[in-house]
Amino acid sequence: MKNTYMPTKATIERNWYVIDADGETLGRLASKAANVLRGKHKAIYTPNMDCGDYVIVINASKVNLTGNKLNDKIYYNHSGYTGGLRERTAKVMKEQYPEEMIERAIKGMLPKGRLGRQMYKKLFVYAGNEHPHTAQQPVEMKVK
Repeated sequence: MKNTYMPTKATIERNWYVIDADGETLGRLASKAANVLRGKHKAIYTPNMDCGDYVIVINASKVNLTGNKLNDKIYYNHSGYTGGLRERTAKVMKEQYPEEMIERAIKGMLPKGRLGRQMYKKLFVYAGNEHPHTAQQPVEMKVK
């Protein structure tokens, strides 16, 4: 009987992918990026290991939201002090903090805990068209 193949840190090969957010829907983009970060697109996927690849998201400021989410969706932050709740609409987030909006969407789709934080470190989001990772020769990936 054959043993089941279990990947190790040394045998995992990590690739770099670029996702262009221009005209893409936020949720579809986030789910695609989260799958690649987790490694679910690979045959060697193991739930208890970080088998994923690196993801670069460019043109974050040009991502779309469907329906009336631009005005209705609210992002919350709390400083920890009394009365320290800050609310921002998706419109404000898209104009002022487009990277954070995409990072939050993707982070919410990753596992919680130590493994999820390790996967999240492989995500790079940029508001414009340029990124400093050309030396890694990233492959362009389409969101379907």
